[in-house]
Amino acid sequence: MSTSGQQQFRYTQTPSKVLHLRNLPWDCSDEELVELCKPFGKIVNTKCNVGANRNQAFVEFADLNQAINMVSYYASASEPAQVRGKTVYIQYSNRNEIVNNKSPGDVPGNVLLVTIEGVEAGDVSIDVIHLVFSAFGFVQKIATFEKAAGFQALIQFSDVGTASAAREALDGRSIPKYLLPEHVNHCHLRISYSAHTDLNIKFQSHRSRDYTNPYLPVNPTAMEGLLQPVVGPDGEKKEPESNVLFASLENMQYAVTVDVLHTVFSAFGTVQKIAIFEKNGQTQALIQYPDLTTAAAAKDALEGHCIYDGGYCKLHLSYSRHTDLNVQAYSDKSRDYTVPESSLLAMQQASAVHAPPAVWHNPQSGPAQSSAGYGAASVPGQAPTSHSSSWNPNLLGGGSTFPLAPTRYPGHSYAPPVPGYPTAVNPPGSSQQINHNATGGRPFSVSQPFHPSTMPHAPYHG
Repeated sequence: MSTSGQQQFRYTQTPSKVLHLRNLPWDCSDEELVELCKPFGKIVNTKCNVGANRNQAFVEFADLNQAINMVSYYASASEPAQVRGKTVYIQYSNRNEIVNNKSPGDVPGNVLLVTIEGVEAGDVSIDVIHLVFSAFGFVQKIATFEKAAGFQALIQFSDVGTASAAREALDGRSIPKYLLPEHVNHCHLRISYSAHTDLNIKFQSHRSRDYTNPYLPVNPTAMEGLLQPVVGPDGEKKEPESNVLFASLENMQYAVTVDVLHTVFSAFGTVQKIAIFEKNGQTQALIQYPDLTTAAAAKDALEGHCIYDGGYCKLHLSYSRHTDLNVQAYSDKSRDYTVPESSLLAMQQASAVHAPPAVWHNPQSGPAQSSAGYGAASVPGQAPTSHSSSWNPNLLGGGSTFPLAPTRYPGHSYAPPVPGYPTAVNPPGSSQQINHNATGGRPFSVSQPFHPSTMPHAPYHG
């Protein structure tokens, strides 16, 4: 008996005249099952292409002893049961007869469920799917998605007859290679009927399409994916560019505020909006620029760099699918620099008046610093509060107060950033980098028009 690491039989099950066969070819036919089993007795029913991978089947003998004979024979045979060279694993079924109730995938309908094997999402566009299936009739709607089975699509035809014709012609076939990206060698279509009769498509996008409603709104964010992924010379996909950067920060020794991110990223151009959020215990942020070029320059220069000396608050950047962020104009976690300055000042003053209770207190210096200290220090003409020196040791040595936020808003005219940022950012360990003192870190230095005295200070750790 062949023992290749997996038992061919289960001996603990109660004998049944219905046998369960596994590891069959996905397109195994009833005739092949009968050919394998008929030497042991009369076959009264079969059911093949069962399971998620369609590689299982059931065979029902006329008599229980016939099923026992087959199991006993292959349990002691030197060669296992095989179909097309594949070893077939046999066991007793827990059912006593095969009931040919049609599954939802076997009941004809006007909506097809298509699994596209051998590809990833984005390799086959929705336009290619429409081109292939519209050869059999008018395709009304398409919706694509990803499941455990792979990249799938629901395709709605106007009637059952057209859907059945498409299924009969395309099931098991491949999409022509000239319609696929160069890095895709082949793909196979596995088609069954869906229980749906009318798909609910809310937006026209690269993931869904309603060809019966030309007035359906277009989802601008989702339509970014209409562009096929660019493939580099090495065959690897290139990330589609966007004017919004997605930043994740690691090794968060110091807090990173909206003002800190604005100081860092505005070195490459006008920052329009910033949003900070927590996800899976990690600090993440979205930074919006007015154009792709500025975002690309910032991403190339800042990827892998640390905001603070010593490897703290390391940046990992990628492009976001968003193109226009919807953020609160002025808050601890978001900022909209496109809001007029007068409106922003009013919100800052309101934030200072209605400040929440103190959240930071240095036991060595007494008074607690209000969480509104950032907003209060940012109002032009307003003197910094006396609490500043009690929690930031850098200010005790005559350091500058927190930079005035309005001087960095797009509404003001200021000198453009010096070109060639890579010469301005000093990598960790550089002799030109700002030194740490014994009590806290300072952000990395950026060449003029920025000055270290205008950079936000790191929180004090007692």
